[in-house]
Amino acid sequence: MRGGSWRTPRCTSCTSGRRIPTPAGCWTPSPASTTRAGNCAPSGACRPTCCACRRDAPSTRAARWPARTAAPAPTPRCSRSRAGGRAPATTGGRRSVSETVAGPADAAAQQGGEALLEVRDLIKHFPQGGGPLGGRRRGAVRAVDGVSFTLRRGETLGVVGESGCGKSTLAKLLMSLERPTSGRILYRGEDVTRLGGRALKAVRRNIQMVFQDPYTSLNPRMTVGDIVGEPFEIHPQVAPRGDRRRRVRELLDVVGLNPEYVNRYPHQFSGGQRQRIGIARGLALNPEIIICDEPVSALDVSIQAQVVNLLRRLQREFGLSYLFIAHDLSVVRHISDRIAVMYLGKFVETGSEREIYEHPTHPYTQALLSAVPVPDPGLRDRRRRIILSGDVPSPTAPPAGCRFRGRCWKAAETCARSEPVLGIPARLAELPGPGRHPSACHFAEERQRAAD
Repeated sequence: MRGGSWRTPRCTSCTSGRRIPTPAGCWTPSPASTTRAGNCAPSGACRPTCCACRRDAPSTRAARWPARTAAPAPTPRCSRSRAGGRAPATTGGRRSVSETVAGPADAAAQQGGEALLEVRDLIKHFPQGGGPLGGRRRGAVRAVDGVSFTLRRGETLGVVGESGCGKSTLAKLLMSLERPTSGRILYRGEDVTRLGGRALKAVRRNIQMVFQDPYTSLNPRMTVGDIVGEPFEIHPQVAPRGDRRRRVRELLDVVGLNPEYVNRYPHQFSGGQRQRIGIARGLALNPEIIICDEPVSALDVSIQAQVVNLLRRLQREFGLSYLFIAHDLSVVRHISDRIAVMYLGKFVETGSEREIYEHPTHPYTQALLSAVPVPDPGLRDRRRRIILSGDVPSPTAPPAGCRFRGRCWKAAETCARSEPVLGIPARLAELPGPGRHPSACHFAEERQRAAD
């Protein structure tokens, strides 16, 4: 078919019912054209058509090869390449985000704001042993072991805990960078764990991430303009190709960087400026949720305050929802509306900023808060520090019952027999005030009451 291809006419100007060859003059090769093997089976993309209709037909390779001129779109080719592989699908049938992830609203969410993200009994276990060469498996690391929470529109949920408790694994699960062992992640009512392909791609457009290390999360071989504009290459419908440069400069200005820095490389910026570049990249697709995995832990104290204030300002301007992961309890208190304390793969206490910091009821939370430095020497001397004994149990074989009982000064036989459930304890259910909030402890009570 070097001079043309045989097609069935589909317009009135062509001979009806006969196959006629497309003239060689009407056949314009494109960079995506391929030579079809003689034994190649007919493809659905090679539907019979006439030369007049073929000029206006969209290319099945348009997604791979950008148009360089204003010439008509390349003609459709066989969907099989020279090597016999299948060509990329066209973008004509792509669904919008609203069509993909729309779901029924939760009645409880309507009372306190729209629930954007709901996590139900999320579990992630990493098997040990085995591997591609065989071998016997030796259990599994229970990185996340039954986490449930709801994130509402415009809300910041802070997650705190010791290193190795599963915070970063939780962030990867929410971004679908890791597949959960079990559980559900609902974005606007749609279970993200069951999605794939274009549907998952549409959800990821609305859930972005700011990584922990501003030095390794940016490609040193790419300019700032290429880094911030890279999401537009993956989601071209967000910004037309001719408008992307302007959008990148606007994003740099929004995060407090000079738009003229668009051609610079990451090594030419400080740590705080690099983190601003990462935030600009996360804002590029106009997401609803941003997952911040310890975004200020690698920065100086003064730079931390600038980045946290920037995140708060962006939340007010764009109505963003944050899942903010950090070790610094003072930073989490400054930015969070609700806080979840995580220990060995589980949430042990949740509540508002006032409930957690001023009226903690779980022994682990009380121990964490007692370790927060106090700048006033007078208050520092009067405060009683809680020193935990023992080591953190292994996530491969966590203890039965309460996972904190080996380090808790309130531990009893009940803690070893039954695992406490995260909820409002019975002894606090009838008490008024901020002390009444969920806590996974059989002996949950405020520290002041315990001291009395």
